[in-house]
Amino acid sequence: MKIDSSFSFGDNMDDIGSIKEGYRDFENQGFDGVVTAEIQNDPFLIVGMGAEATEKVELRTGIAVAFARSPMTTAYTAHDLNAYSKGRFTLGLGSQIKAHVTKRFGMPWHGPAKQMGEFIRSLHAIWDCWYDDKPLGFRGDCYQHTLMTPDFTPKNTDYGRPKVVMAAVGPKMLKTAARDADGLIIHTFSTQKFIEERILPNIKETLTENGRSRSEFEISLPPFVVTGQTEEEFEACKQKVKYRISFYASTPAYKTVLECHDWQDLHPKLNHLSKNNGWDKMPDLINDEMLETFALVGEPLQVAEKMKARYGSVVDRLTLENDLPTDVMAKQMAIIRS
Repeated sequence: MKIDSSFSFGDNMDDIGSIKEGYRDFENQGFDGVVTAEIQNDPFLIVGMGAEATEKVELRTGIAVAFARSPMTTAYTAHDLNAYSKGRFTLGLGSQIKAHVTKRFGMPWHGPAKQMGEFIRSLHAIWDCWYDDKPLGFRGDCYQHTLMTPDFTPKNTDYGRPKVVMAAVGPKMLKTAARDADGLIIHTFSTQKFIEERILPNIKETLTENGRSRSEFEISLPPFVVTGQTEEEFEACKQKVKYRISFYASTPAYKTVLECHDWQDLHPKLNHLSKNNGWDKMPDLINDEMLETFALVGEPLQVAEKMKARYGSVVDRLTLENDLPTDVMAKQMAIIRS
């Protein structure tokens, strides 16, 4: 089991030194990787800073929004980060939802599964050209890449192509991941039941259909965690996680997870609140049973034990939010890896 730390930089972009120091701390604490998400900032810039500050820890985006970019620009960025970090970079991609892709990023939307499959195959066609001297000739419905000249071909190819993993929830996106990607990022808004009954059978079937083995396909998960060292910290964390669960449950794309537990009636209520500025009321609809189902709840070391029991035989790597003291995080990692 590999253990990653999530890196939330938020409003600290003006302090580049603290970003580099954060990455060094994660490496010194013994994390296998550091995962940077695209929320308020471009994750690739942050990963580049992390690459400069570290020597061993894996560097991952989790996720970068694929459809906000073209496959060609992403291929260059991922190549540069992997070459600069000497082979330590993994490109984690997600589709986002249509409204954000078309209205926030102003980019085309062709349907997530079809477009993501073409996006990843485009990346590999470009890298086939750069690393294996193959002609570039990718022609799809969403993307076409047919021109590459020597002047625009990277020469520093010693570390090869980055791994590409993708986030997925629905059955079509899961099949796309198992067919085209090197691994799957299970969405945080997943439960043990949903993973075991919906995700893993789909992945296994698709890998077999495509002549791939489970051993060459990496599955990672950033689980919800409710914990704290004081009652105040615990309650604050609980409210934060209940809000995040309610936010995802309000999104139509994730309704399938609720259906797995026969909680589909919750979705329209939360969706209505989300469209009528009722964000502060949404967490109240998440009861304790739902919280315990979606999240690992307890004291820090209890959470680690639950994490190992619930997911230890299911996924290959877990992502921990680094909100606890270093010594507590070390004990958590020791429990999970034991």
